[in-house]
Amino acid sequence: MTDSFPYLDIVVRSAAVYVFMVVAFRVFGKKELSQLNTFDVILILLISNAVQNAMVGPDVSLAGGLVAAGVLFLLNFGLKKIVRRSSLVSEWLGNKPEILVHEGKADFKMLARLDITSDELMEALREHGLEHITEVKLAMLEPDGNISIISGEKELRQTRHKRRKKLRS
Repeated sequence: MTDSFPYLDIVVRSAAVYVFMVVAFRVFGKKELSQLNTFDVILILLISNAVQNAMVGPDVSLAGGLVAAGVLFLLNFGLKKIVRRSSLVSEWLGNKPEILVHEGKADFKMLARLDITSDELMEALREHGLEHITEVKLAMLEPDGNISIISGEKELRQTRHKRRKKLRS
């Protein structure tokens, strides 16, 4: 710590944790964020507890916590600005929709890459009142992890499906 800015250590630690978390979510993918199950909530709570000390170190004061929170908010605000302005950063962070079905034809390579099963895709279609893939004009996995579906009916209607993670045994 320096005398001119006693909270510099907290700023650097908080920034390091933020960057780590951004990279970790990039590695695990956007589909994991679409709906949290019990295990995901437990993981988030444990991660927040684990990184708290890494961010504030020995300074457990109110001011130390506020500095850490402020750094996280500023970094998040800045990263959102960068993502909006840089297609390269946006693409690296996986911040673009992926086409799953186009004109009634499923992209099985994309489904496999995104770890979306045919059963999950069909469930999304049924939840939107569609029985067959041939009825779909466009289905996309959105950046927020949801599946959007536009039917091929004459009167187009857009529907959205919250993708739920399934526990596999």
